[in-house]
Amino acid sequence: MKFIKWFLIAIITLLFISEAAILVTGKTFLNRVFAMTIFSGKLSPDIDELNSFPFREMNATKPQPWLVSVNYNKAKIDDSLMRKMEDFKTTSYLVIKNDSIIYENYWEQYNDKSVTNSFSMAKSFTAALIGIAIKKGLIKNVDEPVGNYIDSYKEGDKAKITIKHLLTMSSGVDFDETYSSPWAWPSEAYYGDDVNALTLKSEVKEAPGITWKYKGGDSQLLGIILKKVLGNKSISDFAAENLWQKMGAEQPAFWSLDNAGMEKVSCCWYATARDFARFAKLYRDKGNWNGEQLLDTLYVNESIQLANLKDTEGKPNDKYGYQWWMMKHKDHDIFYCRGIRGQYIFAVPDSHLIVVRTGHKRATKKGDELPDDIYVYLDIALAL
Repeated sequence: MKFIKWFLIAIITLLFISEAAILVTGKTFLNRVFAMTIFSGKLSPDIDELNSFPFREMNATKPQPWLVSVNYNKAKIDDSLMRKMEDFKTTSYLVIKNDSIIYENYWEQYNDKSVTNSFSMAKSFTAALIGIAIKKGLIKNVDEPVGNYIDSYKEGDKAKITIKHLLTMSSGVDFDETYSSPWAWPSEAYYGDDVNALTLKSEVKEAPGITWKYKGGDSQLLGIILKKVLGNKSISDFAAENLWQKMGAEQPAFWSLDNAGMEKVSCCWYATARDFARFAKLYRDKGNWNGEQLLDTLYVNESIQLANLKDTEGKPNDKYGYQWWMMKHKDHDIFYCRGIRGQYIFAVPDSHLIVVRTGHKRATKKGDELPDDIYVYLDIALAL
């Protein structure tokens, strides 16, 4: 009994000290972090937190359903690969070939109308909106200085940073991308009250345009630029009118907001697996959607080409373009979006394949290496 008593006293004391530290440092977002993770039996964000934050809806007004292949779900997936897919807690797996669905499966309570969090796949969607803004003349080109749109980037080292540096994550701004720390940029951007204010606090650490370093803050700066050129129109409304509805989405999508009403553009676009697949088709078709050019072909080509940069080890960048990932697998050139819980949208152009996978878990990885689960989803699709 004495042990239980002192244990409870220790816990209460620790909680009191922690709350005092939060109040002193002003990091009140940590209360939400702990409430939504540790005190909810989780260690990190999950795919079903749409209603935990404010959000805006992006309506689907003119649905263009995918064709369904005559071979739909007839193929048998290798048992070992299926077990691996289930081990990673997959919730949806979709394969489209020649613009027809050839395989589709859902787990748990999920189905073809379930919307889940994209996490960092949203960075690729944000890059698409930048391309649309350029096509519409709202932004001149990718070589414009960020300072043309953000006052605090008009002077000093920040004045050297261009929109292209943000697109290629080579700004040199010191955003802490440590996912294991509740104090780092991703945590406060996700759980905090004002993502733009947080993002504008960070300072330049190194010269832009030299080193590729994955940083969500660069993506959020793109969002600040979009908000500047859109005026009273929200980024979500712009996305709905110029992207979601144009691509013939079947279901509404949703974008999480901070408490100031700003889209968390590095994250948190919620949609169905079938509708996520549309981004791969748009970029595979060089920005053209069934005859309408939504993005300039040159912009799309630059987006899915490797940026001429070095990685943090001084090696040539071999995996990133304009907020899109690239890889080679079994002699196939592949470009894709990805999120931290194993959210993927793959385009394999030479095989006419689009692959979408959503779920709760991805393979562990070290540094800049690719998560191994990627190969599971690609190998299944390539074998169909």
